[in-house]
Amino acid sequence: MKYESLAQTIVDNVGGRDNILSLTHCITRLRFKLKDESKANTDFLKSHDDIVTVMKSGGQYQVVIGNHVPEVYEAVSHVANIQDEESESQQQASSGSVLSRFIDLVSGIFQPLLGVLAAAGMIKGFSALFLALGWVTEKSGTYQVLFAIGDALFYFFPIFLGLTAAKKFHANPFLGMAIGASLVYPTLVSAMELGAKGATTLFSGSIFEVQSSLTFAGLPIISMTYTQSVIPIIFAVFFAAKLEKKLKVIIPDVIKTFFVPFFTLLIIVPVTFLVIGPVSSWLANWIGSGALAIYSLSPVLAGILLGAFWQIFVIFGLHWGLVAIMINNVSTTGFDIINPLIFAASFAQTGIVFGIFLKTKNKKLKSISLPAAISGIFGVTEPAIYGITLPRKKMFIYSCIVAGIFGGLIGFAGTKLYFMGGLGIFGYTTFIGKAGLDSSVWIAVLATALALIVGLIVGYIVHSDKNEQEQEVSDSKDSKTKDVTSPINGETELQHIVKDDFVKAPLSGDMIKLEQVNDPVFSSLAMGKGIAIKPTSNTIIAPFDATVESLFPTGHAIGLKSKHGTELLIHIGIDTVKLDGQGFKALVNQGDTVVAGQPLIEFDSQIIQKQNFDDTVMIVVTNSNITKDVIIESKAHFNKQDDLFAIIY
Repeated sequence: MKYESLAQTIVDNVGGRDNILSLTHCITRLRFKLKDESKANTDFLKSHDDIVTVMKSGGQYQVVIGNHVPEVYEAVSHVANIQDEESESQQQASSGSVLSRFIDLVSGIFQPLLGVLAAAGMIKGFSALFLALGWVTEKSGTYQVLFAIGDALFYFFPIFLGLTAAKKFHANPFLGMAIGASLVYPTLVSAMELGAKGATTLFSGSIFEVQSSLTFAGLPIISMTYTQSVIPIIFAVFFAAKLEKKLKVIIPDVIKTFFVPFFTLLIIVPVTFLVIGPVSSWLANWIGSGALAIYSLSPVLAGILLGAFWQIFVIFGLHWGLVAIMINNVSTTGFDIINPLIFAASFAQTGIVFGIFLKTKNKKLKSISLPAAISGIFGVTEPAIYGITLPRKKMFIYSCIVAGIFGGLIGFAGTKLYFMGGLGIFGYTTFIGKAGLDSSVWIAVLATALALIVGLIVGYIVHSDKNEQEQEVSDSKDSKTKDVTSPINGETELQHIVKDDFVKAPLSGDMIKLEQVNDPVFSSLAMGKGIAIKPTSNTIIAPFDATVESLFPTGHAIGLKSKHGTELLIHIGIDTVKLDGQGFKALVNQGDTVVAGQPLIEFDSQIIQKQNFDDTVMIVVTNSNITKDVIIESKAHFNKQDDLFAIIY
């Protein structure tokens, strides 16, 4: 398998298979849900040549790979033996803030459909373009076949969402599809068309006036069209998942296989037509109307703000909330006004990277900037953001400014998106409505072209290889760690160094270089710079005045933060988390404020060694990457509160 080695590295450094709750992927990222993110070796993953970066957002641990993420996803799934169906522990893993859970829910439902959604949209867009150019007519077979290929997914969208929503809510996927199919069943769709023969009016004269042309068990069904709809099927499957779970408890095992889906469908489908569908449809319409009302206040200002901040939303995974609104807008109003406003962002980003590519003489930068720019042309900007512009902060800021300016221009033009389609240059056709190639389409094309050109000019002018070389030299000097050995007048040299923070020994014992410990995470310095001690005492004391930032439930590790900002991890033993707290006694709580010398943890080396674990204690500055220097005292043996190392900021 091509990416098996990379996949194994990723699995090992996200904490192993047992730490993975679930795994999905989008266009460029592996999206993990981990039991404990602190077990992930983030710094190591970020430094890997085949990984662009690592992000933590929306309750997900995101490893940014690039355009070949589907192949890496398959390899990781194979290496970690991750199945499509989530385990019981995954089902119970819903945690985090309301926003995090919402982002996770939305991305989990829509992500699996992105590829085919874009493909169908592109085909539908090209058929609209051919029609606008007069190359085909609406009655021609070519147009009808192309339109059917492109429109089928959108028309039967509830079936596809029924599948992905069922997986997300841990229900039988085929139940979700069956519910979705019921909503778009042709006979029912025709019967519930507005103005259908024999329809009656409900709540006449009120704001709730609706039509009903069907009844179920004597109850009127409100006439609504669910083809291309989004929210009703999601709500329906949510309630179906709840009902299915309860039925599995009630119904005997011998008849469970067919009676659980039997009662689920028999109850949920009618309830959806009677209650869930109408209520959720009204909610969807209100969301669409609300977005349109905000847009109508100032399309230009909306374009500037959304254009400028879109890439920031993408970085933190917050764009999924807006993507859901875009899809909902198309299904409820027939068009969306958000997507066009952010359309220039990818072109601005791409232009900046093209400018850097043309200007730089750095072979490595040149080699990564061209593929990132080409990827950006097709709307995939993560390689450009994480690999090129974000590390050069000014470049990222300039790309946001350019995106905002031309987002405002698109807002002024009133460009609308009529169906979800391709990204980048393949997205233009989604702006073609019944009016054909009108001015709003051409202004959008002009705005994105200008965003690309202006971005290129800015990138070319602002980028400087000289500044980058100076920064690299500075970083290289700052990253060197000094060992100080010579005493001065009975004192260590550390005490004569101008410093920002100072760490005392938290226990007594013999010194071991961190690079020599039998743990690759610590010995590779991936966790940060520091030292190890073979203990001769059994109490960890505070090495400085600090706040207890983290305290592992097992008591084998504690994270401290000093008033100067130093983040220190004291980890007792190797793999001692497997002792599940045996031999450890925490004397403080997470969130406590402690003073230098205060006892923090008691541990029993004999119990640790009897269980065949190494009791070496690692003391690591986990944010040493932002320090100028970590100056380590070189001694064969330390006593409690001896000088350990100085930290320069």
